[in-house]
Amino acid sequence: MKIMVETSARHVHLSKEDLATLFGPDAQLTKKKDLSQPGQFACMERVTVVGPKGEMPGVSILGPVRKATQVELSMTDARKVGIAAPVRESGDIEGTPGCKLIGPAGEVEIPCGVIVAKRHIHLTPAAAEEFGLQDKQIVSVKVGGEGRMLTFGDVVVRVREDFAPAMHIDTDESNAAGLPGTVDGEIIVG
Repeated sequence: MKIMVETSARHVHLSKEDLATLFGPDAQLTKKKDLSQPGQFACMERVTVVGPKGEMPGVSILGPVRKATQVELSMTDARKVGIAAPVRESGDIEGTPGCKLIGPAGEVEIPCGVIVAKRHIHLTPAAAEEFGLQDKQIVSVKVGGEGRMLTFGDVVVRVREDFAPAMHIDTDESNAAGLPGTVDGEIIVG
């Protein structure tokens, strides 16, 4: 079973309220390019992420706006700015550390929402059925560049009608496997 493996770099998802604070009361996200997941897009707007040990300017925002603001960093990024970010599925932010976000019109201190995204596979129900996989199932995925073959364990399968089949890993994981960009991975069950 092959799956497209994409590298997801550091990014921020903003709530409507935080978008207004950071970019002004009438601010709208400006689409830069569509992403592989339907309806998701990279934005022209960027913010600075500030932690106890430093800041990271120019962090991408992904749209559309969400119910809650969330910051997704690699483990290396989180350590660089001094945030002990846990590995979590996107949206699972309760009890996570917060940070300060700075935009051109203001700043906001989020009380929680900084995570290292758990590696995951997006599948539609039809694709999940074809692969014989279920929502929340844990699998492994084998990838690798020249001299860097690697099998990722603890990959959570996420099934939803509005998904497109793809696996997402962060930049630390991509670099560990020496991936040159988007590649195919082999799903291993069991």
